[in-house]
Amino acid sequence: MIEKNAKIFICGHRGMVGSACVRKFESEGYTNILKRTHAELDLRNQQAVRDFFDIEKPDYVILAGAKVGGIMANKTHCAEFLLENLEIQNNVIMQSYLHQVKKFCFLGSSCIYPCQAPQPIKEEYLLTGPLEPTNEGYALAKISGYKLCLYLSRQYGWDTISLMPCNLYGTNDTYDLVNGHVFPTLVRRFVEAARENRAEEVLWGTGKPLREFLHVDDVANAVFYFMQNRSEPEVINIGYGSDITIRELAEKIASAAGYSGKISWDSSKPDGMYRKLMDSSRAHKLGWKPMISLDEGIRRTVDEYWKCL
Repeated sequence: MIEKNAKIFICGHRGMVGSACVRKFESEGYTNILKRTHAELDLRNQQAVRDFFDIEKPDYVILAGAKVGGIMANKTHCAEFLLENLEIQNNVIMQSYLHQVKKFCFLGSSCIYPCQAPQPIKEEYLLTGPLEPTNEGYALAKISGYKLCLYLSRQYGWDTISLMPCNLYGTNDTYDLVNGHVFPTLVRRFVEAARENRAEEVLWGTGKPLREFLHVDDVANAVFYFMQNRSEPEVINIGYGSDITIRELAEKIASAAGYSGKISWDSSKPDGMYRKLMDSSRAHKLGWKPMISLDEGIRRTVDEYWKCL
């Protein structure tokens, strides 16, 4: 168990996953949480990260900070997605290890798995085939981060866990229409379309690909649970357990936002990987399960975005 007075460094505390982890740990009575903005600590800067660890000496570290984005951002800036995530991970992981952090949590993504992996995707399918080209740079970085944690654990007995969530959404998401992920992009588009009473919304792709979505608060619950209860370095999938087509998701979000216009699809735009459903049975057997249904999560997220306008 993590001591209540322990220093817990949550990297990326203002992002969607990091802020959810902060809320979860604070709700459980942890008050000594270390937080640094990008302006205060650039995780890409090796010397700055070393100085931070020298001064603060955190007991536990959760690496939720990363350079993230949707299909267009990944395709356009693949070099940056690979390099910047490698820099962040290497600096934080190695300083955590060198400063004898008691336990380290690495957060990855379902994109680490091969694009043609059998469905649902089991942990053992990692590195059994080529990656999805539209986010290969990001995926390679996340695979490298996981493997570094795994090797440090196996070679030196360092206590790490690595969690691979499916597609996430929820509080503090990035609602960028160009570089954002599909869920927040749809929320923004349909809320604004409803407010402006637009007659039609044209969306990317065919709407046929299937995706699995998990509310970020469920991920934070998984981080808290496994930080408290597991000490095995092998990857663990964290997913909702079922998927939905992008077309069905769009219709659900449009309905929740109060949009009644026409929804059209531009098939000249890329769909990305056709299906990406995680097999999270291992996590479920170990004691964690999601609590927030997709319909409830959509309602919460749409309501939150409406309030931000």
